[in-house]
Amino acid sequence: MTKISPEIEESMLRESILAVSADVSFASDHFPKYKLGPDNQILEEPKGDSDGPSLKEVVERETAQLSEQHKRLSVRDLASKFDKNLAAAAKLADEAKLREVASLEGHVLLKKLRDALEALRGRMAGRNKEDVEQAISMVEALAVKLTQKEGELIQEKFEVKKLANFLKQASEDAKKLVNQEKSFACAEIESARAVVQRFGEALEEQEKNPENSQKTQEVEEFVEEVQEARRIKLMHQPTKVCYYGLLGLVIALRFVEMQVMDMEHELRALRAQIREKSIFSLKLQKELVTNKKAEENKSRVYGFHGSETLGSCLRLQPCSDNAPPLSKSSIQWYRVSLDGNQKDIISGATKTMYAPEPLDVGRILQAEVLTNGQKVIVTTSGPIDSAAGLGGYVETLLRKSSSDFNVVISQINGQNHPSHSTHSLNVGKMRIKLCRGWITKSREIYSTSMLLCGARGDGNTAAKSAFWQPRKGVSYVLTFESERERNAAIMVARKHAFDCSVMLGGPDDQM
Repeated sequence: MTKISPEIEESMLRESILAVSADVSFASDHFPKYKLGPDNQILEEPKGDSDGPSLKEVVERETAQLSEQHKRLSVRDLASKFDKNLAAAAKLADEAKLREVASLEGHVLLKKLRDALEALRGRMAGRNKEDVEQAISMVEALAVKLTQKEGELIQEKFEVKKLANFLKQASEDAKKLVNQEKSFACAEIESARAVVQRFGEALEEQEKNPENSQKTQEVEEFVEEVQEARRIKLMHQPTKVCYYGLLGLVIALRFVEMQVMDMEHELRALRAQIREKSIFSLKLQKELVTNKKAEENKSRVYGFHGSETLGSCLRLQPCSDNAPPLSKSSIQWYRVSLDGNQKDIISGATKTMYAPEPLDVGRILQAEVLTNGQKVIVTTSGPIDSAAGLGGYVETLLRKSSSDFNVVISQINGQNHPSHSTHSLNVGKMRIKLCRGWITKSREIYSTSMLLCGARGDGNTAAKSAFWQPRKGVSYVLTFESERERNAAIMVARKHAFDCSVMLGGPDDQM
């Protein structure tokens, strides 16, 4: 419903009564009588006292009351408030859905944690087994509590949905009421304009013809119509019932919001407890692995030393004083799939040290030691893990057309290179180029004769070194500035080569 400002309404009233003369006096409910006096002067006949207010005062009072009508609370304001409360209820429903997803994740995490603890319990003994059983009971208690909280969350979600439907229905009813009130108000405004116009015409006619008594009857009818308009105006004023009903809805929404906040705090506490139990479980797993390795080391002849992650070095070392020396043994490294069905030889990896390369991530490394006619197999405890942050760094480099890396040439065609000057290795989308300033050492496009892998020699820089064969008969061992640079260069080159339908790897590597 369109509101009319006080200035516009007053200007409309002024325009409607401009035709009324300012000399006209409404001291009674009928027009005054005049007579001719001496020298043809017009004299007003004496009039008796009137106890009632004048017609002009009645009109002014009714006009003031109509001008104040725009200040009251309109039905559109009620509809707007209903819409706001409906939006708030929808927001609470969305938050409840998010919390339901978090609760489902909590159940999945608890199940995985319990399965891990059950697996641990079967391999533990003594005090450690009691700790694991206690942890399993605590996880089960957490699962029961989380189920209870989930039930409460479902109930709260049902209440919020019910309240949202109620507010939606109330909003639709309010919109219907707005349309009805708008049509009624338009009709009343048109009626009031017609009445004011007729009143102005009546005053003009009365001023032109004072003897016309029929106009007095029209003025009386106008007074009755003004009173009827006042009665209709009182009927359209908002009642206190709507206001208190709206206030009750707001209070109910606030109460529901407080309950949802309390449940959110409880869910956060449950997540913190689950996180603590997960950390405790990881600690138990590490202790179990450490104890298992200690027990195995007592019976094993050789073992690995170093982190089983990309960017580190694994070194074979004896686990007992009676172990045969590795210098008199034959060594060969392999990469094995997780299911153990595929076992690939790592060509050139025949030293006591091996630095994992990107192709080894997700696979198990295995070293076979042949000494005195006996074969000893040493295997990593799990698959090789990727280096932290390496994936994001590689994605950043792949967005560029080419990537430059600073390298030092350690070997050329298997012979040590005496110079330690810094060169630039440019890895592009179509080719790899090795240069020093304006001098190009080698530049080749990706082809089946090109090889690129981690260096498979011994030394302290094995984790930073890579083997590159641009073409048959030419090979380099390049040392990068860091382990991350070496692994990133290999991964970026293999991705660009794959886009060119070339599988880029090392000698006899199975991609």
